[in-house]
Amino acid sequence: MPYRCGSYHVIEKTAISAGVYSYAILCPEVAVDARPGQFVHIKVEGFTLRRPVSICDIDHKNGSIRIVFEIRGHGTAKLADANVGDNIDMIAPLGNGFTLPDGIAPDRRVITVGGGIGVAPLLGAAKAFRENATAILGFRSYDKIILANDFKQSDVHVITCTDDGSVGLKGTVTTPLEAELAKNDTDMVYACGPQPMLAAIVRICEKAGVKCEVSLEQRMGCGVGACAVCACGITRQDKEYMLMVCKDGPVFKGEEVLL
Repeated sequence: MPYRCGSYHVIEKTAISAGVYSYAILCPEVAVDARPGQFVHIKVEGFTLRRPVSICDIDHKNGSIRIVFEIRGHGTAKLADANVGDNIDMIAPLGNGFTLPDGIAPDRRVITVGGGIGVAPLLGAAKAFRENATAILGFRSYDKIILANDFKQSDVHVITCTDDGSVGLKGTVTTPLEAELAKNDTDMVYACGPQPMLAAIVRICEKAGVKCEVSLEQRMGCGVGACAVCACGITRQDKEYMLMVCKDGPVFKGEEVLL
């Protein structure tokens, strides 16, 4: 997959939750090649290492991509200072995304399962299936909910879970996932979030006999597979390998990842 390095304009900025920001970035040559599940690597002024951020959505018509990120340290705090009209130094699109059909897939049913900021890379995947997609979104509390309305506006059925029960179902995403898999035939589950959540989802999908793809969240150095900072364990044909989340992922088959 080709990638580019350049300076691109921020054309929209929105604070969608406390410490969570959404940027639309004008980058036609990136948008034409980008796929849901891939990521961008952003250089933040004053910091040596770039920051990886998942691609949330792609606007092919306007030649832009959308990223959603959470402030987790000094680097992402500095990134949050960017405003509309500013330029962002970005390498993109990077990595391998979700396995998706070309265009809308009216005859396949999928479930996307996200936890916290892990919800962001699933929006573009769900939109490929629209009303045939169910999004199960898990958050700590009502004030942490992000992007639920974006899924709904794309005709995706949304099930919201909160740890404290302040909105939607109380508890984790695994309970509604098991219910949905038991209720309807499902072709694929896409998931992104904390590793314990992903491990539970993979086990549930294996038991139900449903294919699953997971997007891993990992610290990165170079973003192109040269530094090995983001190595992860994978098993294929009963053999274990160390692969790079940035180059070989971030999306992997669920049954292959050593979680």
